[in-house]
Amino acid sequence: MNAPLNENASVSNKDFESMMAAVAPFEASPRLAVAVSGGGDSMALCLLADAWARARGGSVSALTVDHGLRPESSKEAAQVGRWLAQRRIEHHILSWPGAKPATGVQAWARGVRYGLMTSWAAEAGALHLLLAHNMEDQAETFLMRLAHGSGVDGLSSMSAVVETPSARLARPLLGVSGERLRNTLREQGQDWIEDASNRNPRFARTEARAAVKRLAGKGIAPERLAAAARRLGQARLIMEAAVSALLARCCAFHPAGHAYLDAAILTSAPAPASFRALARVLMCVGGGAYPPRREKMARLHDQITGGAFEGARTLGGCRIIPPGKGTENTRILVCREGRGMPEPVAAVPGARVLWDGRFAVEFNATQASDDQASLSCLGRNGWDEIASELEKTRFCAIPPAARASLPALRDGKGVVAVPHLKYRRDGGNPSTANIKRITFHPQNSASGAGFVLV
Repeated sequence: MNAPLNENASVSNKDFESMMAAVAPFEASPRLAVAVSGGGDSMALCLLADAWARARGGSVSALTVDHGLRPESSKEAAQVGRWLAQRRIEHHILSWPGAKPATGVQAWARGVRYGLMTSWAAEAGALHLLLAHNMEDQAETFLMRLAHGSGVDGLSSMSAVVETPSARLARPLLGVSGERLRNTLREQGQDWIEDASNRNPRFARTEARAAVKRLAGKGIAPERLAAAARRLGQARLIMEAAVSALLARCCAFHPAGHAYLDAAILTSAPAPASFRALARVLMCVGGGAYPPRREKMARLHDQITGGAFEGARTLGGCRIIPPGKGTENTRILVCREGRGMPEPVAAVPGARVLWDGRFAVEFNATQASDDQASLSCLGRNGWDEIASELEKTRFCAIPPAARASLPALRDGKGVVAVPHLKYRRDGGNPSTANIKRITFHPQNSASGAGFVLV
């Protein structure tokens, strides 16, 4: 994915074939979703991806997210649609109708953007979502994370491929400069939109962009920063393989979303690997997009591996419970804590949702009753409501600490079903529960694979 010697050359279809090969595999007749803001990078990506997909009997759907943050955003999204219509490229505008935050706007917008686009891709059957991050973006991310004191994980910056429960994210342009992409558009006679927010000094990304330009003037080109991130990414992959091997030996996940972690095996492993393994388990069970802060992680890790772990702890949306005293058992229970649970989600027939960042839920195509059901955590009240109806053998595999955070379906009469407890009100059959399938597939899975419960 290195740029050719002529750094100002446009990206040819043959160049792009090599870039796509680096983020393979793709199915025959590939169905691609492409994030298109209207800027030069994303417009170039869309045109290149369209030509690539058509040559293979596939298709491209361009997705433009209108956050509603700027007065001109709707007009810009419509302009993108007109440009792409002239090239016979399918285009969809995804809007956010809800409230906007007063602070942390860029992080919020990024979360909304990814959520809307990956949900659209899942519903449309598009397995891949292409993103237009380029070489300068990679260099900026490297500097931003360096300033925050990130380790190898952060400094390796953006990955070329990221697997998510809804779609596979691919960034084929990480080795390409923005100037090459704009030259590609000029060559094809295609205009683009300059986003004024990219020059807003309030945003950290703007400051990082200016820093990249200053460093380039001193001989430290964006290519060198991006190459450093790429080499660190290779080191991260080696470490991740060691962590995966360690987790296979010391961790057991349950389809209900909790895990048992063998403290003895974790302690015997090299500290860098055991630290990462612990962080990965907390992200998986807690459903978080990012690991807990490093200093908090370090305290917990030192307590566990130093033999000083006594009393339950909470971190990263998890409860971490040591084995009972006076036993030879070294297994630590890690389960979702009861705080910070999501608001109820309507059980819309046929819909698919990622609930609490942990469970992929697919609802039946037909509604089971006249009452609109919703998905929420069971909670202590829900457990008290159904406990007397359960036989012990039905829920003995679920430890008490893990029950309150289980996903439960409710209607106006109360709890309808709790799939992981094999509970259905009045002993109803599976079709009455309105849940077709529920999968433990957190957004940061420890293994990359989901645990399915039908």
